[in-house]
Amino acid sequence: TWLIADVRQDASFASSQAAMSNLLYPRTDIFSAPSADIARNSPGDTVASSQPGATVTLGGKQVAFSPYENNGGTVLAVAGKDFCIVASDTRFGLGYSVPTRRVSRVLKLTDKAVIATSGMQADTSTLHKVLKFKLRQYEHQHAKEMTLAAISQMLGNTLYFKRFFPYYTFNVVGGIDEDGEGFAYGYDAIGSFERVKVVCSGTGQSMIQPVIDNQVDYKQQLGAVKMDLSLQETVDLVKDCFTSAGERDIYTGDFVEICKITKDGVEIEEFALKKD
Repeated sequence: TWLIADVRQDASFASSQAAMSNLLYPRTDIFSAPSADIARNSPGDTVASSQPGATVTLGGKQVAFSPYENNGGTVLAVAGKDFCIVASDTRFGLGYSVPTRRVSRVLKLTDKAVIATSGMQADTSTLHKVLKFKLRQYEHQHAKEMTLAAISQMLGNTLYFKRFFPYYTFNVVGGIDEDGEGFAYGYDAIGSFERVKVVCSGTGQSMIQPVIDNQVDYKQQLGAVKMDLSLQETVDLVKDCFTSAGERDIYTGDFVEICKITKDGVEIEEFALKKD
């Protein structure tokens, strides 16, 4: 029972009663969205009610934010006896869109080493800038270029340093060492790496890696006599791999940059793929 003192028996009494009723029994239509509003929105969305200034949250949906975006791309490295091939496609993917068909994922580190990077293009650009700075700093301090082994360790350290908020990149490094032999290195996002003869990363990895394992490393070929591929045979194999991957992977296509690393330096060849 509510005690209201000094209430005059006039029109103001009716308005006071209405106000008190709203306090005791709030109007439910202010806090519920009409069926038309619900039909146009998903659970968890905040929508405007038919009452001015009122909103309602439909329950059941958690909203999250990710700072990363995978812009696709396929990169690979194939090492031979006295050479190494590092290749990457140039398609920049964004969902089902292709903002540009010509974005370079390869970077010449020295005359004997090249890196190719897939993943998020913003992080790729940042990582390449950091690596160029570190390479130049090393040259000023030691008056010589980094060796392939030193570059591989430096990249691993750089990625591991960012392990708590990593570069969303997946890298391969290829080149020839001090003895003139070709080697490749494959990395995960936080710097773990291994030295191999063939490696592939990116959105087309599952299609290309088994092929180069079989044709270059002779895996799954029991009893076969292993024969080293020449530079031109390796280039032809790389072109076939990217052509095939481009038929199945929407994030691989347009062009391939093929870097041929030999004792004479780095030569870059461009190979056209389908653009659909």
